[in-house]
Amino acid sequence: MDLAAKIRTLPVSAGVYLYKNADGQVIYVGKANNLRSRVSSYFHEGRVEDAKTGSLVREAVDVDYIVVANSKEALALENHLIKQKQPRFNILLRDDKTYPYVKLTMGERFPRVYVTRRLRKDGSSYYGPYFPANLAYRIVDLIHRHFLIPSCKVDLNRFHLRPCLQYYIGRCLGPCVEGLTTPDIYQEAIRDVKLFLEGRPTDLYRSLRERMAKAAEAQEYERAAKYRDLISTVELLQEKQRIASVEGDDADVFGYHFENGMLAVNLFHMRAGRVLDRREFFWEDLPDFATPGTSRKDADGNGSGQGSFHPGDFFSALLKQLYIGQPYVPRNIYVPVEFEDREMLEELLSDQIEDSRGARVHILVPQRGDKRSLIDLAGNNAKQSYDQRFRIMKPNTKAIQEALQDTLGMPELPSRIECFDISHIQGAETVASMVVWEDGQMKKSDYRKFIIRSVDGVDDFASMREVVKRRYKRVQDEKKKMPSLVLIDGGLGQLHAAAEALESLEIINQPLAAIAKREEIIYVSGQEDEPVALDHHSPVLHLVQLIRNEAHRFAVTFHRKRRQMRDRSTELLDIPGVGERTTRRLLEHFGSVQAVRQADVAALSAVVTRPQAEAILSHFRK
Repeated sequence: MDLAAKIRTLPVSAGVYLYKNADGQVIYVGKANNLRSRVSSYFHEGRVEDAKTGSLVREAVDVDYIVVANSKEALALENHLIKQKQPRFNILLRDDKTYPYVKLTMGERFPRVYVTRRLRKDGSSYYGPYFPANLAYRIVDLIHRHFLIPSCKVDLNRFHLRPCLQYYIGRCLGPCVEGLTTPDIYQEAIRDVKLFLEGRPTDLYRSLRERMAKAAEAQEYERAAKYRDLISTVELLQEKQRIASVEGDDADVFGYHFENGMLAVNLFHMRAGRVLDRREFFWEDLPDFATPGTSRKDADGNGSGQGSFHPGDFFSALLKQLYIGQPYVPRNIYVPVEFEDREMLEELLSDQIEDSRGARVHILVPQRGDKRSLIDLAGNNAKQSYDQRFRIMKPNTKAIQEALQDTLGMPELPSRIECFDISHIQGAETVASMVVWEDGQMKKSDYRKFIIRSVDGVDDFASMREVVKRRYKRVQDEKKKMPSLVLIDGGLGQLHAAAEALESLEIINQPLAAIAKREEIIYVSGQEDEPVALDHHSPVLHLVQLIRNEAHRFAVTFHRKRRQMRDRSTELLDIPGVGERTTRRLLEHFGSVQAVRQADVAALSAVVTRPQAEAILSHFRK
């Protein structure tokens, strides 16, 4: 059955349609209230002249469809299939940035808290997303300090001989060692953490007050003091929450700038009336978002006037991919343009969060007032983002530091980065380098070279373990400050080796990352299963690559010099009567083996004895 005949057999009910090319690949996914009417409209007279529709119709040889019960189901299924199939004629969300969640591992005997950027159906409880990203790390740090719940990777299914440093500095209850805590005490702390993360400070405050009173009655004054300190922390947080709650609702605000076929979008995250973070999106190979029966109005209500770009269709697709299926959706979403299925998407998102919050989601297109000013502000920032991205404007050092801190979830702004690399040829003359980036530039006076001493043969992991341990053992001995970030040139193996070296020195909570050469993916210690894949235009990636490449250059240069010295020495040592001391004098005087080869007896005799000079001359003549 040819395509035209198949289209005539499509049902007239709601559903999703999938165009396929000759290779069977899905090239476009769309939704429709009436499948037959929508799909056949692609072939109406005049539609084929449309740039995108013409390309789509010429390439499509087949169409599949899925019937659903109503338009909302079609909307959700369309979004799922676009994410799954990645069809090239649809908008595809490409984003460098994901926001972190706090994960409470309820499936473990002794639950722990982690920062994660990936949600899994593993029985754990997830809270967030948090922005700016370092907020999640600050919350986990607060849980360590006040509730004493760890984030370690120790196997808690068995007991160990002694606790780690976290227990001794009062940031962990010590569930890894028998007798340091009990399941009841630990579960009580977990219940408090849940109340804290769920935003129920009143319930937590009441529970702590009751327990403090009981402990005081039982004359357990140390325990009562602990509850008193927790109550103070909760009261402080509750006061901050109360102040923020009167300032405004949660909202996401969108703005965009389109020029020369390229698009920049800015998303402002407003929480409690304040802009907490900004998110950027970019498209260079923007497809035409024309679909039959959709509006062609731009932000000013005049036709798009921008070639084949239709803002309404674009934002319809973008919002579906950003919010459908997400655990958190803000109450208000402000967009610069109207689009066809806005009300339907609004209803779907409201149903999605109804069970958890009992509130509705509003997707609004403000035309005037403060809300329109917010959209204009986002649009102006999108123009700046466009200029930085596509006009090759270099962002300043502070902006790159902030972006790096956010990308890697670092607790503080990175001011000093130390990067390590290993160099050898088949295990021979293995050396390592350490280069330093500090406050926007490479600091060559702090570069260091290392000759690997304890490793025989090819073992990059052991070599990395040795050099990292030697470096930071010395930092400890000299009582110097650790760098903001330790960066490793390599993959997961090198990262784990460096982490083991730091752990052996009892250096904890040190930001540590590695960049893999081939994929240019950044692995962050503690969240290795969630590697950071940055866009090739990202200034953060460019900075990390710059530092990594400098470490590689420095290591290779050092290795090459070592190898040349070895090769020179070997050739001269083959001459009878010439030992290591004589070889060193010859090389220091002449500079190279080639210069020794070209010297005559008189020149050689100025450095060595006459018999040695004649032996050297005889050797090179042969």
